[in-house]
Amino acid sequence: MIVDIGITAAKAFLVLFGVLNLAGVLGWVERKGSALIQDRIGANRASVLGFAGLGLINTMIADPIKFLTKEDFIPPRGDRLLHTLAPCLALFPALVTFAVIPFGDVLIVGERVINLQVANLNVGILYIFAMASLSVYGIVVGAWASNNKFSLLGGVRGAAQMVSYETAMALSVIGILMVYGSLDLQEIARAQGALLFGWIPGWGIFLQPVAFLIFFTAAVAETKRIPFDLPEGESEIVAGYHVEYSGGKFLMFFAGEFAEIVTAAALTTTLFFGGWQVPFLMREGFQFPWGGALPLPHLAVVALQVGSFAFKVVFFCWLQILVRWTLPRFRYDQVMRLGWKMLLPLALLNVVVTAILIVISQDLG
Repeated sequence: MIVDIGITAAKAFLVLFGVLNLAGVLGWVERKGSALIQDRIGANRASVLGFAGLGLINTMIADPIKFLTKEDFIPPRGDRLLHTLAPCLALFPALVTFAVIPFGDVLIVGERVINLQVANLNVGILYIFAMASLSVYGIVVGAWASNNKFSLLGGVRGAAQMVSYETAMALSVIGILMVYGSLDLQEIARAQGALLFGWIPGWGIFLQPVAFLIFFTAAVAETKRIPFDLPEGESEIVAGYHVEYSGGKFLMFFAGEFAEIVTAAALTTTLFFGGWQVPFLMREGFQFPWGGALPLPHLAVVALQVGSFAFKVVFFCWLQILVRWTLPRFRYDQVMRLGWKMLLPLALLNVVVTAILIVISQDLG
């Protein structure tokens, strides 16, 4: 019992350590990536111990020091308790979501089989959406607690946007659940190890391409970044719902935004790109459909699985940053129209078509 608790705690620590560090790295990657896109140098002024050329390391050290040493300002007529609680509500859901996201199959140590997932819930998808819905409270509470009409307007825009796109996102996932027949993310990842026509990986992108487009679009909108940055309104004079935040509290909002990017990338990877799956890689090693096999040690297989998951997550994080610095910002009416009049009907149509195809395939089978 104590060993199991220790293993679960170790997995939770590793996941949180990886997510928070990746979120910090993404802050530097976005600055450098936007600089490359806009043909400029980018962040190059942070110097630690006289070394300014370390870039990533210096930025990851300088940013927290800068934020944590700033004054923690609370508006005189703001709600002190809610003003302090709001950043926690914004960061917490993005972190606890990873408890049910599998980053590998199983690790066998002696007679002990360790599931490479912090919490093995058979209703993982429901847990994901339950936690994701809580992030709305961080925006609304922060906007209200500031006692500022501009932050309140940003919070109202943010709540409307997130509720709108959560609906389309949830409906897009239904097609995946119908295809793989499970709410367990680990089982969905394992099911994607099958081969279509004997050689195509059975990933969700091949079975539900329309659902992928809807899900990824809604996931980008949930991160509240350009082209869906209506809550923050970076191109306006004020910065939206967190305009009255500074210091460590603003850092939590900032970290929560990048943690949401990692969460969206991890969910996209798990549901549509095989999760930790590597094409033709089984627990014993590679087994090729055209014949032949390549046996591998168990630890090598686990390392390939974890590395595959990490590579896919990093790729989709980079893709979201690329989208953010490529597309122009939408107007409020355009964002609402896209969510309710385009993505939602398309998601419903995808569910109906998927159900019809499943019934037809069962009848033919």
